[in-house]
Amino acid sequence: MRLPRDISGDDLAKALGGYGYQITRQKGSHLRLTTQRGGEHHITIPRYSPLRVGTLRAILDKVGAHIGVDRQELLAELR
Repeated sequence: MRLPRDISGDDLAKALGGYGYQITRQKGSHLRLTTQRGGEHHITIPRYSPLRVGTLRAILDKVGAHIGVDRQELLAELR
């Protein structure tokens, strides 16, 4: 499945809320999300619109590795 080219950092942060990620701080144009599900995990998301494809891929890979799903499954669930 192809990565979306039109997702913003804010949209991604909202979507990751379903996996227990909450915004814990913001510094400039970057959000720091934290989850306690499956152990503590932090992820930083830029508030750019749209996110660059490589940035989105890296974020999805890190989240997927933490929750135990691959990028394609995570992308399908986020849509």
